[in-house]
Amino acid sequence: MNLILRLLVVLFSSWFRPRLHVLDESVLTLRVWPTDLDLNGHMNNGRYLTVMDLGRFDLIIRTGLGRVVARRRWSPLVASATIRFRKSLRPFARYQLRSRIVCWDEKWFFLEQRFERVGELVATGLVKGLFRGASGNVPSADVLDALSLAVPSPAMPTSIRLWREAEVELVEPRHDD
Repeated sequence: MNLILRLLVVLFSSWFRPRLHVLDESVLTLRVWPTDLDLNGHMNNGRYLTVMDLGRFDLIIRTGLGRVVARRRWSPLVASATIRFRKSLRPFARYQLRSRIVCWDEKWFFLEQRFERVGELVATGLVKGLFRGASGNVPSADVLDALSLAVPSPAMPTSIRLWREAEVELVEPRHDD
């Protein structure tokens, strides 16, 4: 199914699904369509990242953040993402995309997005993102205030802390010794 059609279905259906707390998990049940395939006959690695957008949109809408984002004209932005593939998704396979906010700091929200088929892990992605308004980046505390939430961030898992540290190495100038 074309990605724009999938996006429209998720955007429309998310408004009618039960609300989620900011720390709840969004679950979408999806299917691998022929347009998702690569030359090896399984879901293309780039398609996983695109499908992850759908999970984040569902999460944003169902937590109530969709209305806040629209009213304040904020844009959700992804700064970085990493994904680990474990299994293949074959044509027409049904799978679930599980998306959740793991933690946040002053600037960034960190999300985990898991692809599962019949309860078996297929791939895991981590995403670092924020919201940007007319005046620049919106602090995480302001996002939570807009949702009338006074909830502290869960502890940052070691995997995310190490990923964050590794990112610094990627963007800082290299000094060959």
